[in-house]
Amino acid sequence: MSLRKLPEAKAFQKPSNFQWDAPSDVLAKWAESPQAAEADDPNTISVYDVIGEDFWTGGGFTAKRMGAALRAIGKNDVTVKINSPGGDMFEGIAIYNLLRDHPAKVTIEVMGWAASAASIIAMAGDEIKMGLGTFMMVHNAWGVVVGNRHDMRDGAAVFDGFDSAIADIYEARTGMDRNAIVKLMDTETFMGPSEAVENGFADTVDSNRTEASASAAGPPGRAVMARRRTEAALAKAGVSRNDRSEILSELIATPRDASRQPEAARDAGPDLAAVQRLIDCMTPA
Repeated sequence: MSLRKLPEAKAFQKPSNFQWDAPSDVLAKWAESPQAAEADDPNTISVYDVIGEDFWTGGGFTAKRMGAALRAIGKNDVTVKINSPGGDMFEGIAIYNLLRDHPAKVTIEVMGWAASAASIIAMAGDEIKMGLGTFMMVHNAWGVVVGNRHDMRDGAAVFDGFDSAIADIYEARTGMDRNAIVKLMDTETFMGPSEAVENGFADTVDSNRTEASASAAGPPGRAVMARRRTEAALAKAGVSRNDRSEILSELIATPRDASRQPEAARDAGPDLAAVQRLIDCMTPA
């Protein structure tokens, strides 16, 4: 058990017709931000991706990855560096519970964004630090339910339970009034370091560290930036995560769709010009 007496988060069964997603506005901002450099410290875990497995890219940060990292660290103190737009609430809760159960001190360092499901993970920290220029974002559970009107009504009731469980975690960690937390979630609230500390979502502002900078990690590769910007633009246009995956799989040769690509196209890699044209078409003038 970590040093704080944090509550265990209730584990929900994921509805069969539920699709998780990261909030489109946060995904767009995160897509343009530099990623921090990987840490050399063996007791540091970097969470620099969407939360949950991204099947078409092989990316995403999962509870399985967190569990493996914590087993390797053992009973030592651990630092978790976060720059994530969020994603799968179910994976976020599972990761929170893993960190909550860690037998030594857990330090959370927000390197850029700790949004949505990533903010849930951050709450597991015995100490939460935010650098200048970083953000914590909280909101109601986000996702897509597919089906008829009965499924939609059932989905709304299920989401009520999700929101209550998330509020339980925030309330226990921050000490804020429950109604105030619900209001923050209802209005999709972005908090800078000072506001996060004032509200109890963080403990200290680390003035010696700023948001992850390009000089620290180097700019992302052109292919990575093109994929991230395209997915963000599609998300803002209202395209679901599953549909985004299908569209991007057709545009960018990946291990999952390489067999369907002509050999010359596979060798050439992503058509970055085509990707940029798609972004330009979806971006308001």
